[in-house]
Amino acid sequence: MLFHPKKLLVIAGPCSLENERVCRAVATALGKIGKQHRDLQFVFKGSFDKANRTSAAGARGTGLEQGLALLAMVKRDYGFPVLTDVHERQQVPAVAAVCDVLQIPAFLSRQTDLLLAAAASGRVVNVKKGQFLSPQEMVFVTDKLREGKAKEIWQTERGTTFGYHNLVVDMRSFPIMRQNGYPTILDATHSVQLPGAAGGKSGGERQFVAPLAKAALAAGADGLFIETHPNPAKAISDGPNMVPLAELPALLASCLAVWRAVRG
Repeated sequence: MLFHPKKLLVIAGPCSLENERVCRAVATALGKIGKQHRDLQFVFKGSFDKANRTSAAGARGTGLEQGLALLAMVKRDYGFPVLTDVHERQQVPAVAAVCDVLQIPAFLSRQTDLLLAAAASGRVVNVKKGQFLSPQEMVFVTDKLREGKAKEIWQTERGTTFGYHNLVVDMRSFPIMRQNGYPTILDATHSVQLPGAAGGKSGGERQFVAPLAKAALAAGADGLFIETHPNPAKAISDGPNMVPLAELPALLASCLAVWRAVRG
């Protein structure tokens, strides 16, 4: 198994892969943090295609070939397992040839054929709970992956739609989803997103990342998903909810304190 039950799983990286400079900056920082905290387990993430932008004018990223080359570089040069999203069945073979974890985006969490293709890849599958799903419904999603003989299954809470331009995280999600038998993760940065609230793009409230992350760990979450960038204001996507890279070490140290206390 890739998931280590005695370590805090942290999926971290930029929203979009953007370029080599950003990837190396983030990977270098993760390496330094990992040397300080041996009970952290990092998986580097980055998206090659932001396929569900609010507006057609939104930047979508590097594309498949260049994005996978960047992820392969991070894996080779820094030794991290790597994760990216798949949006279509046709992308699965190429992504599985490079990535250790295939991620199913929240909007696609009920797409049976995509789930089964990811399950058949032989890679770990991390599926995000749709913004429109209750935590109780996630058992049907993970059942599809199990029936597809997925090698390993992770499930991620990323907030539930609450009115217009807002998401809420129900902390009951973590014990409820844990009953499915798979690790549960909080997507701490997308949960503070304000979807579509910034004039053709999403806004965000990154000041709530830390309290939500620590609350989720207190509620029993096994891991955190945190997007980070050297300069979120210049990121091509999700800047308002990403954690500035310089702030990541302190954030993770405080999260680890909660995780250690809960785990005894």
